Amino acid sequence: MITAALMMLQLSAAPAETASVERTLDAMHAAASVADGETYFATFTPDARFIGTDAGERWTLPEFRTYAMPYFSQGKGWTYRPVTRTVTIAPIDCRCVAWFDEVLDNDAYGTTRGSGVLRLTEDGWKIEQYVLSFAVPNDKARAVVDAIKAD
Repeated sequence: MITAALMMLQLSAAPAETASVERTLDAMHAAASVADGETYFATFTPDARFIGTDAGERWTLPEFRTYAMPYFSQGKGWTYRPVTRTVTIAPIDCRCVAWFDEVLDNDAYGTTRGSGVLRLTEDGWKIEQYVLSFAVPNDKARAVVDAIKAD
């Protein structure tokens, strides 16, 4: 009986936990959109990784900050608008790990995807890893791969 009650309590907490994770992701996107570097980087853990669309873009947070801050300091950010998002809180006792995937809209690139992992810290949910990728329709994949190979 106690186990069933605890399971129900965990299930009822899930929407609030999910909403908290979503607020962190929304804050990250909003800060990037207005070129607010300090707020943007505060949404990440100190040891976070950002994996960009180029195969060479696997940055530690300090490396990504070095790349992005010159743009932010000029008032140049980037806007990715979430269209859909799925968040999963890991079913472990601490309820301190979440992963997500999201479909994003961007003026320059159209439909893109974001995915990653967040960790619950003393300061709330923080992004541990963020992966940005292009959404390539299957019927266009061969042409995209061929264009990349041609370089």
